[in-house]
Amino acid sequence: MTSASPSTQPRNLTTWADFQIRRLRTFVEEVGASTLLAGRTFRTMFTTRFDTSEFIYQLEQLGVRSLAIAAATAIFVGIVMTIQFAVSMEAFGAKDTLGRVIAVSEARELAPSLTALVVGSRIAAGIAAEIGSMKVTEQVDAIRALGADPIRKLVVPRLVACVVIMPLITFVAFILGMISSMLVAALSYGIPMEFFFSTALDSLRMNDFVSGVSKTPFFGFLIAILGCYFGLQTRGGTEGVGRSTTRSVVVVSISILMADALLTQIFVSFGTL
Repeated sequence: MTSASPSTQPRNLTTWADFQIRRLRTFVEEVGASTLLAGRTFRTMFTTRFDTSEFIYQLEQLGVRSLAIAAATAIFVGIVMTIQFAVSMEAFGAKDTLGRVIAVSEARELAPSLTALVVGSRIAAGIAAEIGSMKVTEQVDAIRALGADPIRKLVVPRLVACVVIMPLITFVAFILGMISSMLVAALSYGIPMEFFFSTALDSLRMNDFVSGVSKTPFFGFLIAILGCYFGLQTRGGTEGVGRSTTRSVVVVSISILMADALLTQIFVSFGTL
């Protein structure tokens, strides 16, 4: 077995360092470009006429068509969390507090965060693919050539629709998660549904619910802006559309997790939680 020569190792290290620097530069550039897009979107939103018909269409495309996956996520997460908590609490003789734990967990984190992750990935992929396809087929350039603003036509309706629908989808997910949890607790662990509901209601404060729902407009903002950004940056035909779609899902998921951690810390600091 031969080892790498001393002259090769520094060259490999230099190549690796250059690659990491390029990645860091690309990351900073994309953060700056998406921030500029957000600024242009807000400026366009408040200085031009709002496209109501496109907004309603996006509500149906992004919101109504996401209810099925949001419902499935909420139901099965509620089932799994109930089983996990019930097994642990039964070992310590605290099974009667299951409703309290599930209600607070659903309101604060499970309903808003997991719903945003799953639904956000679906929405961001759809936005990036749709706008990316318009970009590579020069439809975005055609909109600009006709004297219209692509930001007003493409970005603003999707941004407002995402900000509006995320709290509504989170509320539906919370209700479905609690119902599935209550049914599993009754059927598998003998906890009466009336008792489960009453203990959950007693332990759930308005702050718990508000702190969870208050995060969702920020999640909706990130989903729409990043999906539109990667769609507008698409290059290279159908292969480029695939790359933009994949990148949008990855970046949106990481951004939601980071935003959730930051917002949770802010709410704790201000005493909301």
